[in-house]
Amino acid sequence: MTATETTHDGTIVVEDLSFRYPGSDETVLSGANLKIEPGEFVAVVGGNGSGKTTLCKSFNGIIPHFYEGSIEGQVTVAGLDVRTSSVSELSRHVGYVFQEFDNQLVNPTVFEEVAFAPLNYGQADYRERAHRTLAMLDLDGLEDRFVWELSGGQKHLVALAAALSLDPEILIVDEPAAQLDPSNARETYDHLARLNGAQGKTVVTIEHQTEYIAEYCDHVVLVEDGAISWKLPVDEALNRLDDLRAQDVHPPQVTRLAERVFDDDGELPVTLRDGIDQFADRISETEDRSDGAVAKTATVDRRSEPVISFADVSHTYQTLRSGTRTVLDSVSLDLYPDERVVLLGRNGAGKSTLLQLITGLETPDTGIVTVDGLDTESVLPEQLATEVVYVHQDPEEMFIDDAVRADVAHYLEDRNYPDVDSRVDDVIEFLELTELQDRDGRLLSVGQQRRASLAVGLATDPSIILLDEPTGSLDLASREEVGRTIDRAGKRVETVVIATHDLELAAAWATRVVILDDGNVIADGPPGRVFSESTVLKRANLRPPQVVRLAEALGLEPAPLTVTAFADRLGVDDPSPAPITEGNR
Repeated sequence: MTATETTHDGTIVVEDLSFRYPGSDETVLSGANLKIEPGEFVAVVGGNGSGKTTLCKSFNGIIPHFYEGSIEGQVTVAGLDVRTSSVSELSRHVGYVFQEFDNQLVNPTVFEEVAFAPLNYGQADYRERAHRTLAMLDLDGLEDRFVWELSGGQKHLVALAAALSLDPEILIVDEPAAQLDPSNARETYDHLARLNGAQGKTVVTIEHQTEYIAEYCDHVVLVEDGAISWKLPVDEALNRLDDLRAQDVHPPQVTRLAERVFDDDGELPVTLRDGIDQFADRISETEDRSDGAVAKTATVDRRSEPVISFADVSHTYQTLRSGTRTVLDSVSLDLYPDERVVLLGRNGAGKSTLLQLITGLETPDTGIVTVDGLDTESVLPEQLATEVVYVHQDPEEMFIDDAVRADVAHYLEDRNYPDVDSRVDDVIEFLELTELQDRDGRLLSVGQQRRASLAVGLATDPSIILLDEPTGSLDLASREEVGRTIDRAGKRVETVVIATHDLELAAAWATRVVILDDGNVIADGPPGRVFSESTVLKRANLRPPQVVRLAEALGLEPAPLTVTAFADRLGVDDPSPAPITEGNR
């Protein structure tokens, strides 16, 4: 090898890296040092705003070439100095899938998207590369499909395929599980594991869900206030409970449970398999594996009239090549006052469509949707908005002014409400937004944004709140902040409906779980009963929370739904309070 040749491998070396975004006085990264070896599968964790995404964006040259802030130190990736190498050159060696993966899909069809990079690099075998990559990710047969027709899980895999089309040594995926249902998230991780194991690619994920980290990764990097606190093997890393919690990273449920149950200083389990082994002896000390309880039932007055009613409702979307696609198929569903309802289902099951039908933003093709006795087709969405609040999956879409207070007031003034100032004062105080009321909502953390966006809706004193994926992509502190917000909202309104992939939230918070699949309601009942229906869950590609699976493996009936309930079942007293979204089921 001559002096001008460079050896390319999957090594990443970060030396004394500091970075400050343009126009900011705060340093996002400060003296970060890290080495990732070729062929490692590494999870980067840390609280929202810790600098983990900024760190990973330095691996493919987005920082400093697109974000030209103040930078010091050095990053070497696949033998290339990031500061002196172009993003184009780095892209041959580093594939990157963004958290907002929809935004990086720029071509109309799947094949054109995956072939885009090798074609633009002038590679004569671009067609073979595209087909090979599609086959690698089990996307055969989708080549001619329009990207916008795909499900969220399929789009994510297409973004991954596009990142792999140049056969890079390194692959970085930001929050691979955040916007996907459990089945699609696990499928993505299975593909990443194969790329890492069979092809030796270095894989780096930014991840909040530690259950996936425990099962798939071999090392964990903790980012704290812009610096690297440590890089450790996964078992050791996930046993650093104080370090993780200090950075708002939630250990796996089985680890949290073992922490409460076992008094010795031994290593806590981090996977379900290890948890089964360790808890088997503890459970065997108790002869009766049933506590005589029955699954919690929803405490609602079914004698009252439903506040939301779907009567034989069907809804379709037009596709360019396949004609109509049925999203909801003759759905009948009544929701009652004081219910806490969670909608579950795979990507594309119809959860968001059902919420939009309640708001009147969409209308059914057939059937009737009524809200507080009003047929949604007979009134404008603006009229329904006085009783129904819909908080988007992307809450920043609800901010149009330069301050939270101004946003809340804008919606009230636009609808000619009286006493605007007193209403704003009331909801700002109720949601504890006083310190944030003069800040631009678009610049808040995601947890703060969800609280502020809810204030916009609650100011009108609605009776129904609809939340779309309220806990996606959030660290522990932000999840608990959202949990407190949901609980506060539930005290102010009659009915709360949440569409989510977060089964832990569903188990801990809901009084009623509704599962959608292929446009139909396939399960409806209290969480304990629904999560015990393994056939239904398998059909919907859902997996119950880890503690529920642990309980089932150990023969506990009924299965406790939360860490607190499981510890109580074992007779363990724990003085620490449960998270706000964790009840005592």
